[in-house]
Order: sequence, then C-alpha cells, then structure tokens
Amino acid sequence: MDYGPILGALAGGFFPALAWLWFWRREDAPHPEPRRLIALAFLAGMVTVAVVIPIQKAVVPFLATQTLVFTAWSAIEEIMKYVAAYVTVLWRHDDDEPIDPVIYMVTVALGFAAAENTLFLLSPLSGDSVIQTVMTGNLRFVGATLLHVLSSAVIGVALALSFYRGKRSRHVYALVGVILASALHALFNFLILNTAEEHLLRTFGLVWLGLIALLAMLEYIKRIHPAIKRKFS
Repeated sequence: MDYGPILGALAGGFFPALAWLWFWRREDAPHPEPRRLIALAFLAGMVTVAVVIPIQKAVVPFLATQTLVFTAWSAIEEIMKYVAAYVTVLWRHDDDEPIDPVIYMVTVALGFAAAENTLFLLSPLSGDSVIQTVMTGNLRFVGATLLHVLSSAVIGVALALSFYRGKRSRHVYALVGVILASALHALFNFLILNTAEEHLLRTFGLVWLGLIALLAMLEYIKRIHPAIKRKFS
C-alpha cells in the first residue's frame, strides 16, 4: 500500500493548522490555557467533521437553491463547532478570563479545518502530486482555514464580551455570535465558489481584513478585562 498520499494529505491538512494554533496561543501568552485542554479542543474540532458531514448531506434534499445549501451548511458547521467547544472545554474552570473562549473556539476551528483539509487533499493526492493538488484546489482550502478561524472567533468574541454578565445575557450573546459566524461563513462560501480564479485573492483579502479586525478586538478585550471584572464582580 502506498502511504505517500495519506502522509501528504495529513501534512497539508495539519501543518498549517498547527502553525496557526501556535500563533493564536501567543495571544494568550500571559495566562496560557492548559495544553491538555488545547489538545482536547483541537481533537473535538476534528471529530466534529465526522458529525457534520452526514448532517449536511441529510439536509440537501430539503433545500431548493445553492444559496440555501451554503447557508444551511455554514450554520450547521458553526453550531456544531460551538457545541463541540461547549461540551469539552468552555464549561471548565480553566475558562476563567474573557480571552479564553476566543482561544478555545479558534482551537476547535483549527481542528475542524485540519480534518476537513486532509479529506480535501486526500482524494486528489491519490493520483497527483502535492503541487498539482494545491493548484487544482486553487488554494481554496487555505481560505477555508482562515475562514474557520475567523467565524469561530466571532463566537468566541461574543462569549468574551459577555463573560462577566448574567447567564441570560451570555446565552443571548452566544446566539448572536453563532448567527453572525454562520452569516459570515455562508457569504464567504458563496463568494469563493462563485468567483473567477483570477479574483480569488480579492476574496481572501476580505478574510485577512477580518482577521486584522479580530486581532484589534482581542486587544480591546485584553484592555477592558479589569474594568469588566470590577463592574460585574
């Protein structure tokens, strides 16, 4: 059996995700989350792919247009990533400062993207080289990784902004975060699959702008943390 395609797909799927994970963990450097929980969140994201795929296939017959399919699939992914984070790490005592839910949501998203990208790469790699596979995919999987980070981080930011509020407010913020993340995800999917190849970088540029805005929001969350804590303690 030729293990080359499998190893190539694993490398292409996991190395970028792990590099991004290293970057995002640096954002929480003063009080880093336990490695065991980061690993658990990453694994939860990977497992979520296996849960999402059959659900997405099951809803297709009930959706009349491509736009509805994109919207439903995006909502399913964002809901399930949030559920995966909630049942594995967000309820723990280690989630003890506003930036933590952002880190955990991003980690789940990177696990999801690693597994998804591996599946994306595996089939073409069985007959092509790595370079041919990446070119065939038009680097769409790279944009998908960034999108998963951005959309899940939106949920994390919503949780962060409501961190010291009451239970009802936190639920409302979480719902708004999931809705915004789903809308963002659906919009990107629609653009990336309906944009000519020569204009793909323009679409990726929008995601990069979103990531820059996210980094600015993280700095805001870090600065207002003591004030929020005093206000709601």
